[in-house]
Amino acid sequence: MSEIDNGGPAAEGTGAGAGNPTSKMARRRAREMALQGVYQWLLSGNSSATVQRHLESESESLDRTDRELFVTLLRGAIGDADELRGCFEPLLSRPLAELSPIEHAILLLGTYELRHNIDTPYRVAINESIELAKGYGGTDGHKFVNGVMDKLAARLRPEEVEAARAAKR
Repeated sequence: MSEIDNGGPAAEGTGAGAGNPTSKMARRRAREMALQGVYQWLLSGNSSATVQRHLESESESLDRTDRELFVTLLRGAIGDADELRGCFEPLLSRPLAELSPIEHAILLLGTYELRHNIDTPYRVAINESIELAKGYGGTDGHKFVNGVMDKLAARLRPEEVEAARAAKR
């Protein structure tokens, strides 16, 4: 399993400027904020609306964030958490209760994106999950996340994954 190039603006949204809310950096900030929110939710049990309000009031870079993606990921990952866990839990090498809250939050977000954001290529969803794990997780957490997300992509998007494998042959 290896890290995957996450493509460019053509792969996910358009534009490249830092002020453009659909730029790659704006989407990355949205995922980082959503990760903070899901992490906060896992620890506090607050509603997604409460978590969202808190993050928006504390964020200095909200204007440089893809707000629509942030809200979609945050509310989707929290609202569908049980369903999403059902997707990735069988792929874990350890019990769900033994995941760090960061790994848990990243897997909820990555699974939501694979399952519901079909416009995001599966490779982007995997790579963004890996990058979140590298930035916020434990030393080798990104390897664990990569393994789970690779298996999950093959289950949730089999045609897309097979087409990518066939193109490499």
